[in-house]
Amino acid sequence: MLSTMNAVSAVSGAATSSISAAALPAGIEQNTAAPAPFADLIGDAMGEVNQLEAQAQSAVSGLMAGSGTDVHQALIATEKASMAFELALAVRNKAVQAYQSVMGMQF
Repeated sequence: MLSTMNAVSAVSGAATSSISAAALPAGIEQNTAAPAPFADLIGDAMGEVNQLEAQAQSAVSGLMAGSGTDVHQALIATEKASMAFELALAVRNKAVQAYQSVMGMQF
């Protein structure tokens, strides 16, 4: 049984690598780098959300001070920050929901 599973694994691995390399259009290379850890992805996303929030605060401050910031620019910056925050919140809620689902499983 174990040898059958190893053979199936070897065949499927070889087929996957040949299919994935052949299925790529010309000029696109296959990414063989190790994937980034989930914590790094979340940290980078939170950094981008913070950066958008800082840009929105700067645009609103510039608008209130009358330093030449356009109303449209301030509105766009605040909306980008708001949407990024809502997306981060939705991802967090889904992660918590998935964690709770896994913790509720019985083995």
